[in-house]
Order: sequence, then structure tokens, then C-alpha cells
Amino acid sequence: MKSEERNTNFTKYTRSQLALRNGQDKTSIWIAYKGYIYDVTESRLWKKGLHYEHWAGQDLTEELADAPHSAEVFRKFSVIGILI
Repeated sequence: MKSEERNTNFTKYTRSQLALRNGQDKTSIWIAYKGYIYDVTESRLWKKGLHYEHWAGQDLTEELADAPHSAEVFRKFSVIGILI
């Protein structure tokens, strides 16, 4: 777990606000996992908001079970908020 994940002073975002960061509506590309919102804008794997069959701007917690990787992948990205 990243040290910033222990910080409780993150900005809180709704699902509607997260949905706007889908790679289509705004330049930021965000995804949520286990209540945290990650900025994946710089990832070449999330360009245009699509990573294989997964779309940005969503909570991907339940979809991780189908991924070929573990939750460790989120360590590469900065936590920028909390999903409420």
C-alpha cells in the first residue's frame, strides 16, 4: 500500500465526477479501486480511456478478478482522491 493511501485528507469524488475522467470528456484519466481514485493519465495502457475491455472513469474493484494481474499494479499510480 502506498504511503499516500494512509492519508485521509484526500479530496472526495462522486461516481459522477469520476465518470467525467474517462479519457473522452476531460484530459484526466482516472479509475477507482477499493475506494481510492487513481490517476492513470500518463499510462500508455490507458490512452483514450480504454485498457483492453475496461473503461476509465469507473470503479474497477469487481473487474480486477478477471484481470491477468494483481492489485499490485495500482502501486504504479498516484492516489488522487476517495470515491464516495
